[in-house]
Amino acid sequence: MNFRKPQLVHEQRILAMALMAGAPAVLTSMLILWLGDYTPKVQWTLTVAIVGAWLGFCMALRERVASPLRTLANLLEAMREGDYSIRARGVKSDDAMGEVMQQVNAMSATLRAQRLGALEATTLLRKVMEEIDVAVFAFDGDHRLRLVNRAGERLLSQPSERILGADAASLALASYLEGDAQQTIQRTFPGGTARWGISRSTFREGGLPHQLLVVTDLTRPLRAEELKAWQRLVRVLGHELNNSLAPIKSIAGSLDNLLGRQPRPADWEDDTRRGLAVIAARSEALSRFMSAYARLAKLPQPTLAPVGVGELVRRVVGLETRVPPALMPGPELTIQADADQLEQLLINVIRNAADASLETGGGVRVGWNRQNSHLIVWVRDDGPGLPNTTNLFVPFFTTKPTGSGIGLVLCRQIAEAHGGSLTLQNADDGPGCEARLTLPLS
Repeated sequence: MNFRKPQLVHEQRILAMALMAGAPAVLTSMLILWLGDYTPKVQWTLTVAIVGAWLGFCMALRERVASPLRTLANLLEAMREGDYSIRARGVKSDDAMGEVMQQVNAMSATLRAQRLGALEATTLLRKVMEEIDVAVFAFDGDHRLRLVNRAGERLLSQPSERILGADAASLALASYLEGDAQQTIQRTFPGGTARWGISRSTFREGGLPHQLLVVTDLTRPLRAEELKAWQRLVRVLGHELNNSLAPIKSIAGSLDNLLGRQPRPADWEDDTRRGLAVIAARSEALSRFMSAYARLAKLPQPTLAPVGVGELVRRVVGLETRVPPALMPGPELTIQADADQLEQLLINVIRNAADASLETGGGVRVGWNRQNSHLIVWVRDDGPGLPNTTNLFVPFFTTKPTGSGIGLVLCRQIAEAHGGSLTLQNADDGPGCEARLTLPLS
């Protein structure tokens, strides 16, 4: 059987050390006193005085050491409980214990300021969450609801007191805690039917993972964008139709007047043929316009496969013979893309650059490079530049007399379908403009 040796507490160790420190002097005094030629009265009086003073100073020393430590313990306990208003009094800066107390007081003041800042930030966050018209849900690792704002309550048509702690499955939200982090759905919630945008992210609280689910009603902004798109489309269609129908109507009226004249002029047959030719030409142009619109609306999704960038660019550059482009090769890279669609994109961009350079007798340069995790293919011309870049990607807008206005729109759709982008802007360091195709490498 093992017996543990009892351990002395800090105060007892201080008292024992103080007693041992004074013991040699006290024992020496006792030996001199009791072995010397003194009366018993003197011996007992001095013995009581020496021993009493010895024990009194030792007890005072113990209290002198233990009292500041108890004060420090009380301060730390108060801070642990969240009370930062208590301070140590009578702090002196010219001793070690005073410096410790000063640092504890300073730490308490700092924690108090941080706590007030955190409370104010939390209050502001809660106020913002209550006021925003976006449903916010926070779920813990067990998919139980831990936070919901007013918009979330309205979406589920239940107060927070009833749904907090509920499982995501019982709230019909479990399917959105898995799969794609960004989703767009058409669904009926208890709070209404709409087209919803769902965004999911993760955060940690108390060291445990949580998921934040944000549900946004996209119906109103989508309808507004849809209305704007229809307005732009109707405006462009109306403009093109008027451009074709106005001369047809005018020529048809002229032909009607010509045929109604008696007697008819000698060259009425030639005038009729020319008028009918113009009507046929405008009808054909209107037919091409509608075909271009149908082509724009039916662009297929890209079929991804490994594509060598250098080989693709060299092949497309070789197709332009009017203004042979100068090739500025970059690193040999391979990307996942639809080679046919990218080839059509580059053909359109290089053809536009060649058309612009023909006006000024300049040249065309084509190259590519790598920027971080993206591929940049650029096409630079020496043309007159673009007077207005605002409407370049508006369907059916064109600066060419015989253009259809869908080339750049198709190019941008192809780029975005590959997860990239297409920009066209005037050059900063010279004449002409530069088209930049940006595509992800992975």
